[in-house]
Amino acid sequence: MTAYEDPPLAQRQVALIDLLDRLLSGGAVLTGDIVLSIADIDLVRISLRAVIVAVHEQQWELTLDEPR
Repeated sequence: MTAYEDPPLAQRQVALIDLLDRLLSGGAVLTGDIVLSIADIDLVRISLRAVIVAVHEQQWELTLDEPR
């Protein structure tokens, strides 16, 4: 056992930017449904489906093959 151990997750303070970085690096899927109804008659239904991931910039190189 070491002298220094990480505190349990429930007691650890995490910065918002660190939380967002971890969330975006792994990705997240959000789903939800909202239904507005009156007298058991559905009037409006909203469905949410979203995928949130980080976009990494890639260097694209265009090469043209010249005819010989």
